[in-house]
Amino acid sequence: MKIKVEEIKNIIINPDIENLRKMTFEQKNVIKTEFNNPDAITRAKARSAKNTYIVTDTPSVTDTQTISVKEGERIAALQDEFIKAHNMVSVNGYIGFDDEVKVAAQLIIQKEYANVAAMQKSLFFEADNNADFTPKFQVIMTPDLEIDGYNDNKVIAVYLDKWVTRVLNSDYFGESKKGGLRMWNKYIYEKGGLALHAGCKIVPTANGDKSFLIIGLSGTGKTTTTFTDQNGSSPVQDDFVGLMPNGKAYGTERGCFAKTFGLDKKSEPVIYNAVTKETSFLENVTVSDDGKVDFYGKVHSENGRAVFLMTDIPNAKMIPVVEKADFLLILNRNENIIPAVAKLDKYQAAAYFMLGETTGTSAGGKAEEGKFLRIPGTNPFFPLRQGFQGNRLKELLDKMPMEVYILNTGRVGGKEDVQGSLKVKIHHSSAIVKGIAENSITWKKDEDFGYEVAEFVPGISKEDIFILQPRRLYEKLGRQDEYFATVVRLKKEREEHLKKFTDLDKDIIESIL
Repeated sequence: MKIKVEEIKNIIINPDIENLRKMTFEQKNVIKTEFNNPDAITRAKARSAKNTYIVTDTPSVTDTQTISVKEGERIAALQDEFIKAHNMVSVNGYIGFDDEVKVAAQLIIQKEYANVAAMQKSLFFEADNNADFTPKFQVIMTPDLEIDGYNDNKVIAVYLDKWVTRVLNSDYFGESKKGGLRMWNKYIYEKGGLALHAGCKIVPTANGDKSFLIIGLSGTGKTTTTFTDQNGSSPVQDDFVGLMPNGKAYGTERGCFAKTFGLDKKSEPVIYNAVTKETSFLENVTVSDDGKVDFYGKVHSENGRAVFLMTDIPNAKMIPVVEKADFLLILNRNENIIPAVAKLDKYQAAAYFMLGETTGTSAGGKAEEGKFLRIPGTNPFFPLRQGFQGNRLKELLDKMPMEVYILNTGRVGGKEDVQGSLKVKIHHSSAIVKGIAENSITWKKDEDFGYEVAEFVPGISKEDIFILQPRRLYEKLGRQDEYFATVVRLKKEREEHLKKFTDLDKDIIESIL
């Protein structure tokens, strides 16, 4: 099922980043920006979840949609035949850098889409450029190969037992990146850990360094929270970490694939400065004919993206492993009665992890943008049965003293046009992260949901206290009946949702009732 690159007639094998950058600027769909970096305008503007299938004759092994092994073989044969007649390029590297989790990975793609290879090369940990490199994971992309019988003539076929992902008719970089990380999810689970769709940062305090894992659906503030500074904090990882039974957290990539729409130099200077370096690669960002970049432009997509290196981030720590994960933040971009922060016990932690509640963004395409979603672990890339994730997190929490919190990065009290509703701003979330790290937040039990809510957070004013205690906001606005109706509705919906996962521990479900 894997392809041997040396058997492909017309292929450039593992070129360096400068050659890939040169090839990228030769593409017809690439614009050179004012920062002297390339912006590729792709046909696909987001990942294609509805086109993604696990290849298996045993559909019960996964909660993801499946196709048969016979159909998978047909897709592979079509792609192999297409590759014989086209110029290709491959890049090698590792997902993860510590020997405990490191996996050799390879991308093979049409040369006309060298920007995807360059972006993947930037994220891979580097591999020796020699003939002895043997990939365990392989992602094969043919953006110009359409396939009948699938929505938009597009398919992403995931051969988990072969550690191969084949992408047909998509030129979006996210399919390469997530193709490898999806397989890494299975790999880490089989080693007794759990792959988390999470950033990682280290915050210095008077009581020593404290490490945070920050999970969230793409576009909900995961990268912003990871890179926002508290006490001279150091980002370690942006997108995926492996949490293992020994309490250690392992990173996966040496760069970042950040959402750029609305990127502002004043509010997010660290990310802005990295994105605007010559070494970054842009995708679907609005750029004028003279190269001027507009991060608020919607000409191509609100899911504009950039790949940049962690070495372009001040204070970033390129360490392969965090020895002890202290805190897990579950981001929840909501607009009703979810507080800016809530502290969970281990059963609640597993439950809210499995609920994965948030408002979807353009990162998930039109099917998700603006819609209220429940995605277990805020991780659309876990390829096995979803209940396994919640049970595994509970097992890990039984073995380690990691504290878990919900962090609402949206609003309290309603949408922006609702009078009296409040925005949870970046500086609010930053103060909360700092307060958690320094153990300076005062907590009390919430009588409606059983978790703990904050009474006081240093850096959040008395005027903003209502983002911490939604019940008080609704009382202030005279909307008590609406608040209590929402409590009842959410509890019912959450119970019904969690019961869909027949593998999930009943104690986890009962913790939210």
